[in-house]
Amino acid sequence: MEASSLMEDGLNLMLFGMGFVFVFLTLLVVATSLMSWIIIKIEKNVGTIPEDGVPSPTTFIAKHDEQAPHSNDNAIIAVLSAAVHKYRSRK
Repeated sequence: MEASSLMEDGLNLMLFGMGFVFVFLTLLVVATSLMSWIIIKIEKNVGTIPEDGVPSPTTFIAKHDEQAPHSNDNAIIAVLSAAVHKYRSRK
């Protein structure tokens, strides 16, 4: 009689645990899908994601290039060259 009760408790615990995991994973999928849908709607309003929903890498690169000033390129190259020269002279 004791083994039957122990087996019944084990099965109840297993079903409760599996049910909890199933509900949690279902909520996780719903929440992730909802966040993805919201981000796609927001980005379509901004105009960075095309109508098919798949952004191309060049979309983001072009947007970055339009905003980047090109006047500091020579100064950055000089600073990086000096840093590399100093690093190599330590060895």
